[in-house]
Amino acid sequence: MSKVNFKPLADRVLVEPAAAEEKTASGIIIPDTAKEKPQRGEVVAIGTGKKDEPINVKVGDQVLYGKYSGTEISIDGKEYLIMKEADIYGIV
Repeated sequence: MSKVNFKPLADRVLVEPAAAEEKTASGIIIPDTAKEKPQRGEVVAIGTGKKDEPINVKVGDQVLYGKYSGTEISIDGKEYLIMKEADIYGIV
């Protein structure tokens, strides 16, 4: 788990996406142009939630999210996604 100096606001969550698959199950190497965006990641920071809706995920949770969910941002040279908690489908 990485430590990041960033605090999301309200119901926002900062997620570190998992690495894209390098090979298929049968051992075929996937070129960079054909790799799919990961839909799984680790929560590294959470906001305080809304007044009447607390946040259900916590730092360190492995989560599944939509393929095009969130906004890509770079913090200290690492790529992250910031999204609303509602964009997260579930905890793995």
